[in-house]
Amino acid sequence: QVQLVESGGGLVQAGGSLRLSCAASGRTFSSVPMGWFRQAPGKEREFVAAIRSTSSTYYADSVKGRFTISRDNAKNTLNLQMNSLKPEDTAVYYCAADPLFGKVTTPLNYRYWGQGTQVTVSS
Repeated sequence: QVQLVESGGGLVQAGGSLRLSCAASGRTFSSVPMGWFRQAPGKEREFVAAIRSTSSTYYADSVKGRFTISRDNAKNTLNLQMNSLKPEDTAVYYCAADPLFGKVTTPLNYRYWGQGTQVTVSS
C-alpha cells in the first residue's frame, strides 16, 4: 500500500520558517516527479513547488525565493523549506507524487496524495 505522510506543519508568526517533510512508503518515487500543493479554506488546491527525478525544480510565483523543495531519494522523502512566511501562506499543505504525463503543476495529474498538514501563519 502506497502512503505519503506529511509532517512539520504548525503555527508560526509572519516572517518565520517551517520545514515540511513527506515520508513515502509502499514504493520508491526516486524516478518520478513529486510536488507540494496547498489549499486554503474556500479556495481551490494550488501548486506550490515540484521537483523532478533530475532535481529540476519548479515554484509558484507566490513562493519563489522563499520556499525550497528538495528530495532525499535514499530516504524516500520530500521536503519543503518555507522561509519568510506570510499570513497568505496559511493553508493545508499536501505532498503528491507521480503526475501523469509529467505535468507537475496540475493537481489532477497526480496519482498519489498525502493527507495534508496544516500551516498557519499569524500576522
